[in-house]
Amino acid sequence: MATDSPDDTIPDAALGADDHKTPESKLVATKRAWARDGRLLTGAQADRDRTDPAAARPRLPPGQRLVTNWPVLDLGILPDVGTDDWTLTVDGLVDHPLTWRWADFQDQPAFSDTSDIHCVTSWSRYDNQWRGVSADHIVALARPQADAAHVLLHSYDGYTTNLNLAAFSAPDVLLATTWQGQPLTREHGGPVRLVVPQAYFWKSAKWLRRIQFVNDDTPGFWEVRGYHNEGDPWTEQRYG
Repeated sequence: MATDSPDDTIPDAALGADDHKTPESKLVATKRAWARDGRLLTGAQADRDRTDPAAARPRLPPGQRLVTNWPVLDLGILPDVGTDDWTLTVDGLVDHPLTWRWADFQDQPAFSDTSDIHCVTSWSRYDNQWRGVSADHIVALARPQADAAHVLLHSYDGYTTNLNLAAFSAPDVLLATTWQGQPLTREHGGPVRLVVPQAYFWKSAKWLRRIQFVNDDTPGFWEVRGYHNEGDPWTEQRYG
């Protein structure tokens, strides 16, 4: 089933974050309007008791509804990147830049995790089983320099999104190659996508090709179009 979601939609690469001359698609224009109007915001996070730091937060963030499928929407433009052609570059402010082909990636220690998906357009899916390589392993190999405070993720279609280094290095973040025991499909970001469970799912870049460590925070495609820079679902950081 399709859903009107930026989380699982990567617009035409011509609509890059720094390309302000190309007319925006209808979808992107709609999402700009959502951000401007604060669509889907409930304000429920303001009612939560923050006086007890030990109190468990709810599993379902404010304004979300559960689904059992994995919604996907595309614009008919999907990168066709097979494992024979796929490469990952890790560069920027690191002491040990990396360039991996598929065989190199498969030689890394395998990492598995089960986590929930929270889409900014209000759906959530519980208990997604992922397998791939942990982001923390990437960090350990690349050795970010002291002034590397942020990470910019690049996809094969020109999409970008940003994370601070702590968020990228969180223990449940991974570069996933399988979901529920099966290889990631093309429409869901295969062969490799990022998975960041503690953020709205637009931060989990599909078709990952480059991890760039940077000093200055660099907002990505949706962030420059009105979406929140960090995207915490439990405080409803849907929009900036």
